Amino acid sequence: MTITETPVRYTDASTSRVTAGNAIEYAYRELGDGDVPFVLLQHFRGNLDNWDPALVDALAADRRVIAFDNVGVGATTGETPSTIEAMAHDAIAFIEALSLQRVDLLGFSIGSFIAQEIALIRPDLLRRVVLASSAPQGAAGMHGWAPEVIGAVGTPETSPQGYLDVFFAATDTSREAGQEAAGRIFGGRATDRDEPTTWQTRQAQYDAVCAWGIPNHSLLERVGAIDLPVFVANGDSDPMILPRYSHLLVGLLPNGRLTIYPDSAHGFLFQHHGQFAADVHAFLEEGD
Repeated sequence: MTITETPVRYTDASTSRVTAGNAIEYAYRELGDGDVPFVLLQHFRGNLDNWDPALVDALAADRRVIAFDNVGVGATTGETPSTIEAMAHDAIAFIEALSLQRVDLLGFSIGSFIAQEIALIRPDLLRRVVLASSAPQGAAGMHGWAPEVIGAVGTPETSPQGYLDVFFAATDTSREAGQEAAGRIFGGRATDRDEPTTWQTRQAQYDAVCAWGIPNHSLLERVGAIDLPVFVANGDSDPMILPRYSHLLVGLLPNGRLTIYPDSAHGFLFQHHGQFAADVHAFLEEGD
Protein backbone atom coordinates (compact mmCIF):
# COMPACT_ATOMS: atom_id res chain seq x y z
CA MET A 1 0.00 0.00 0.00
CA THR A 2 1.30 3.43 -0.96
CA ILE A 3 1.12 6.04 1.78
CA THR A 4 0.72 9.58 0.50
CA GLU A 5 2.06 12.28 2.78
CA THR A 6 -0.25 15.18 3.53
CA PRO A 7 1.34 18.40 2.21
CA VAL A 8 2.42 20.89 4.87
CA ARG A 9 0.07 23.87 5.02
CA TYR A 10 1.32 27.41 5.47
CA THR A 11 -0.38 27.70 8.87
CA ASP A 12 1.69 24.71 10.03
CA ALA A 13 5.01 25.57 8.35
CA SER A 14 7.78 26.06 10.86
CA THR A 15 9.75 29.30 11.05
CA SER A 16 13.38 28.81 10.06
CA ARG A 17 16.32 31.18 10.31
CA VAL A 18 19.43 31.74 8.24
CA THR A 19 22.31 34.18 8.68
CA ALA A 20 23.38 35.92 5.48
CA GLY A 21 26.66 37.49 4.41
CA ASN A 22 25.39 40.87 5.64
CA ALA A 23 25.30 39.44 9.21
CA ILE A 24 21.50 39.61 9.28
CA GLU A 25 19.51 36.63 10.60
CA TYR A 26 16.46 36.22 8.38
CA ALA A 27 13.23 34.52 9.47
CA TYR A 28 11.46 32.53 6.77
CA ARG A 29 8.99 29.74 6.08
CA GLU A 30 8.87 27.38 3.15
CA LEU A 31 6.63 24.64 1.84
CA GLY A 32 6.04 22.71 -1.35
CA ASP A 33 8.59 21.30 -3.75
CA GLY A 34 9.96 22.31 -7.13
CA ASP A 35 13.09 23.05 -9.12
CA VAL A 36 12.82 26.85 -9.18
CA PRO A 37 11.84 28.33 -5.79
CA PHE A 38 9.11 30.97 -5.73
CA VAL A 39 10.13 33.73 -3.31
CA LEU A 40 7.47 36.05 -1.86
CA LEU A 41 8.10 39.75 -1.08
CA GLN A 42 5.56 41.13 1.39
CA HIS A 43 3.45 44.31 1.48
CA PHE A 44 3.82 47.51 3.56
CA ARG A 45 4.14 46.65 7.28
CA GLY A 46 3.45 42.98 6.54
CA ASN A 47 5.27 40.05 8.13
CA LEU A 48 5.18 36.27 7.66
CA ASP A 49 1.71 36.04 9.17
CA ASN A 50 0.18 38.63 6.83
CA TRP A 51 0.15 36.27 3.84
CA ASP A 52 -3.19 34.60 3.19
CA PRO A 53 -2.59 30.89 3.95
CA ALA A 54 -5.09 29.91 1.27
CA LEU A 55 -3.05 31.74 -1.37
CA VAL A 56 0.30 30.35 -0.21
CA ASP A 57 -1.07 26.81 -0.06
CA ALA A 58 -2.43 27.15 -3.60
CA LEU A 59 0.89 28.53 -4.89
CA ALA A 60 2.78 25.69 -3.17
CA ALA A 61 0.62 22.96 -4.70
CA ASP A 62 3.37 22.20 -7.22
CA ARG A 63 6.14 24.65 -6.32
CA ARG A 64 8.60 25.35 -3.55
CA VAL A 65 7.39 28.60 -2.00
CA ILE A 66 9.52 30.69 0.37
CA ALA A 67 8.17 33.63 2.39
CA PHE A 68 10.57 35.71 4.46
CA ASP A 69 10.89 38.83 6.58
CA ASN A 70 13.28 41.35 5.05
CA VAL A 71 15.73 43.26 7.25
CA GLY A 72 14.19 44.69 10.40
CA VAL A 73 10.75 43.23 9.65
CA GLY A 74 9.09 40.81 12.05
CA ALA A 75 11.57 38.30 13.46
CA THR A 76 14.44 39.24 11.12
CA THR A 77 17.23 41.17 12.79
CA GLY A 78 18.62 44.57 11.86
CA GLU A 79 17.01 47.93 11.15
CA THR A 80 14.70 48.37 8.17
CA PRO A 81 16.39 50.58 5.55
CA SER A 82 14.59 53.56 4.02
CA THR A 83 15.23 52.94 0.31
CA ILE A 84 13.91 50.34 -2.10
CA GLU A 85 17.44 49.79 -3.44
CA ALA A 86 18.74 48.82 0.01
CA MET A 87 15.75 46.52 0.55
CA ALA A 88 16.49 44.85 -2.78
CA HIS A 89 20.11 44.19 -1.82
CA ASP A 90 18.91 42.78 1.52
CA ALA A 91 16.50 40.46 -0.29
CA ILE A 92 19.32 39.29 -2.57
CA ALA A 93 21.44 38.57 0.51
CA PHE A 94 18.67 36.33 1.84
CA ILE A 95 18.33 34.47 -1.46
CA GLU A 96 22.08 33.92 -1.61
CA ALA A 97 22.14 32.77 2.04
CA LEU A 98 19.85 29.89 1.00
CA SER A 99 22.27 29.10 -1.89
CA LEU A 100 19.51 29.59 -4.46
CA GLN A 101 20.92 29.93 -7.95
CA ARG A 102 17.74 31.13 -9.69
CA VAL A 103 14.28 32.01 -8.43
CA ASP A 104 10.88 33.28 -9.46
CA LEU A 105 9.60 36.31 -7.54
CA LEU A 106 6.18 37.47 -6.35
CA GLY A 107 6.34 41.05 -5.15
CA PHE A 108 3.22 42.49 -3.51
CA SER A 109 2.83 46.28 -3.04
CA ILE A 110 6.16 47.59 -1.66
CA GLY A 111 7.43 44.07 -2.36
CA SER A 112 6.70 44.67 -6.04
CA PHE A 113 8.95 47.74 -5.99
CA ILE A 114 11.71 45.62 -4.46
CA ALA A 115 11.13 42.92 -7.10
CA GLN A 116 11.56 45.47 -9.89
CA GLU A 117 14.82 46.66 -8.38
CA ILE A 118 16.13 43.09 -8.05
CA ALA A 119 15.21 42.47 -11.69
CA LEU A 120 17.25 45.51 -12.69
CA ILE A 121 20.38 44.91 -10.61
CA ARG A 122 20.48 41.08 -10.60
CA PRO A 123 18.56 39.80 -13.63
CA ASP A 124 20.72 36.66 -13.67
CA LEU A 125 19.13 35.62 -10.38
CA LEU A 126 15.58 35.62 -11.75
CA ARG A 127 13.59 33.55 -14.19
CA ARG A 128 10.09 35.10 -14.02
CA VAL A 129 8.50 37.89 -11.98
CA VAL A 130 4.96 38.50 -10.70
CA LEU A 131 4.12 42.09 -9.63
CA ALA A 132 0.93 42.50 -7.59
CA SER A 133 -0.47 45.99 -6.86
CA SER A 134 2.53 47.65 -8.44
CA ALA A 135 3.78 50.88 -10.00
CA PRO A 136 6.98 51.94 -11.76
CA GLN A 137 9.43 54.26 -10.03
CA GLY A 138 8.91 57.93 -10.83
CA ALA A 139 5.28 57.67 -11.92
CA ALA A 140 3.39 60.96 -11.57
CA GLY A 141 0.89 60.95 -8.69
CA MET A 142 2.66 58.21 -6.72
CA HIS A 143 4.39 60.53 -4.23
CA GLY A 144 2.80 59.29 -1.00
CA TRP A 145 -0.66 57.88 -0.42
CA ALA A 146 -4.05 59.53 -0.01
CA PRO A 147 -4.88 60.69 3.54
CA GLU A 148 -7.61 58.08 3.92
CA VAL A 149 -5.14 55.31 3.04
CA ILE A 150 -2.59 56.57 5.56
CA GLY A 151 -5.35 56.88 8.14
CA ALA A 152 -6.31 53.26 7.53
CA VAL A 153 -2.94 51.50 7.39
CA GLY A 154 -0.31 54.06 8.40
CA THR A 155 -1.23 54.85 12.00
CA PRO A 156 0.58 53.38 15.01
CA GLU A 157 -2.41 51.16 15.82
CA THR A 158 -4.23 49.84 12.77
CA SER A 159 -7.76 48.43 12.90
CA PRO A 160 -9.62 45.59 11.16
CA GLN A 161 -11.91 48.16 9.54
CA GLY A 162 -8.95 50.10 8.17
CA TYR A 163 -7.53 46.87 6.73
CA LEU A 164 -10.83 46.06 5.02
CA ASP A 165 -11.20 49.61 3.66
CA VAL A 166 -7.86 49.45 1.80
CA PHE A 167 -7.53 45.77 0.93
CA PHE A 168 -11.11 45.15 -0.25
CA ALA A 169 -13.60 47.04 -2.39
CA ALA A 170 -16.65 48.81 -0.96
CA THR A 171 -19.10 46.15 -2.13
CA ASP A 172 -20.90 43.46 -0.16
CA THR A 173 -19.18 40.68 -2.10
CA SER A 174 -15.68 42.08 -1.66
CA ARG A 175 -16.18 42.89 2.03
CA GLU A 176 -17.50 39.38 2.66
CA ALA A 177 -14.42 37.96 0.94
CA GLY A 178 -12.34 40.35 3.06
CA GLN A 179 -13.84 39.05 6.28
CA GLU A 180 -13.05 35.50 5.19
CA ALA A 181 -9.48 36.41 4.25
CA ALA A 182 -8.97 38.27 7.53
CA GLY A 183 -10.15 35.18 9.39
CA ARG A 184 -7.60 33.04 7.56
CA ILE A 185 -4.76 35.56 8.00
CA PHE A 186 -5.27 36.65 11.58
CA GLY A 187 -6.90 33.54 13.00
CA GLY A 188 -5.35 30.67 11.10
CA ARG A 189 -2.05 30.20 12.93
CA ALA A 190 -2.29 29.53 16.65
CA THR A 191 1.39 29.13 17.63
CA ASP A 192 4.83 30.34 16.51
CA ARG A 193 3.41 33.58 15.19
CA ASP A 194 5.78 36.18 13.78
CA GLU A 195 6.92 39.28 15.64
CA PRO A 196 4.80 42.40 14.94
CA THR A 197 6.35 44.99 12.65
CA THR A 198 7.69 48.03 14.49
CA TRP A 199 7.10 51.74 14.05
CA GLN A 200 10.68 52.03 12.78
CA THR A 201 9.80 49.60 9.98
CA ARG A 202 6.65 51.54 9.16
CA GLN A 203 8.53 54.85 8.96
CA ALA A 204 11.39 53.45 6.91
CA GLN A 205 9.07 51.69 4.47
CA TYR A 206 6.94 54.77 3.98
CA ASP A 207 10.06 56.86 3.38
CA ALA A 208 11.05 54.34 0.72
CA VAL A 209 7.58 54.43 -0.85
CA CYS A 210 7.60 58.23 -0.99
CA ALA A 211 11.07 58.33 -2.53
CA TRP A 212 10.00 55.72 -5.12
CA GLY A 213 7.01 57.89 -6.02
CA ILE A 214 8.79 61.22 -6.55
CA PRO A 215 7.78 62.16 -10.10
CA ASN A 216 10.69 61.63 -12.45
CA HIS A 217 9.90 60.81 -16.05
CA SER A 218 13.44 59.68 -16.82
CA LEU A 219 13.23 56.92 -14.18
CA LEU A 220 10.36 55.32 -16.07
CA GLU A 221 12.87 54.37 -18.74
CA ARG A 222 14.60 52.03 -16.27
CA VAL A 223 11.66 49.62 -16.48
CA GLY A 224 12.44 49.01 -20.13
CA ALA A 225 15.63 47.23 -19.05
CA ILE A 226 13.59 44.43 -17.42
CA ASP A 227 13.37 41.99 -20.29
CA LEU A 228 12.29 39.04 -18.13
CA PRO A 229 8.72 37.74 -18.47
CA VAL A 230 6.59 39.74 -16.00
CA PHE A 231 2.98 39.19 -14.92
CA VAL A 232 1.40 42.39 -13.57
CA ALA A 233 -1.85 42.16 -11.60
CA ASN A 234 -4.12 44.42 -9.56
CA GLY A 235 -7.67 44.85 -8.31
CA ASP A 236 -9.95 47.18 -10.22
CA SER A 237 -10.63 49.37 -7.14
CA ASP A 238 -7.23 49.56 -5.42
CA PRO A 239 -7.06 52.89 -3.50
CA MET A 240 -3.44 52.41 -2.46
CA ILE A 241 -1.79 51.80 -5.84
CA LEU A 242 -4.33 52.76 -8.47
CA PRO A 243 -4.91 50.33 -11.36
CA ARG A 244 -3.75 52.91 -13.88
CA TYR A 245 -0.21 52.39 -12.61
CA SER A 246 -0.45 48.71 -13.51
CA HIS A 247 -1.41 49.70 -17.05
CA LEU A 248 1.49 52.16 -17.18
CA LEU A 249 3.91 49.57 -15.84
CA VAL A 250 2.97 46.82 -18.28
CA GLY A 251 3.20 49.30 -21.14
CA LEU A 252 6.82 50.02 -20.21
CA LEU A 253 7.86 46.38 -19.85
CA PRO A 254 9.24 44.67 -22.97
CA ASN A 255 7.75 41.30 -21.95
CA GLY A 256 4.81 42.03 -19.65
CA ARG A 257 1.19 40.99 -19.46
CA LEU A 258 -1.61 42.37 -17.29
CA THR A 259 -4.68 41.08 -15.46
CA ILE A 260 -7.07 43.33 -13.52
CA TYR A 261 -9.29 41.38 -11.13
CA PRO A 262 -12.91 42.57 -10.74
CA ASP A 263 -14.70 43.82 -7.64
CA SER A 264 -11.48 43.94 -5.60
CA ALA A 265 -8.87 46.30 -4.20
CA HIS A 266 -5.32 46.11 -2.82
CA GLY A 267 -5.87 42.61 -1.48
CA PHE A 268 -7.24 41.20 -4.72
CA LEU A 269 -4.79 38.29 -4.53
CA PHE A 270 -6.35 37.22 -1.22
CA GLN A 271 -9.93 37.76 -2.37
CA HIS A 272 -9.35 35.96 -5.68
CA HIS A 273 -6.71 33.60 -4.26
CA GLY A 274 -7.84 30.58 -6.28
CA GLN A 275 -7.96 32.34 -9.64
CA PHE A 276 -4.81 34.36 -8.98
CA ALA A 277 -2.87 31.22 -7.99
CA ALA A 278 -4.07 29.49 -11.16
CA ASP A 279 -3.03 32.46 -13.28
CA VAL A 280 0.39 32.55 -11.58
CA HIS A 281 0.86 28.81 -12.14
CA ALA A 282 0.03 29.17 -15.83
CA PHE A 283 2.49 32.06 -16.15
CA LEU A 284 5.31 30.26 -14.34
CA GLU A 285 4.75 27.01 -16.21
CA GLU A 286 5.38 28.78 -19.51
CA GLY A 287 9.00 28.90 -18.41
CA ASP A 288 9.09 25.23 -17.46
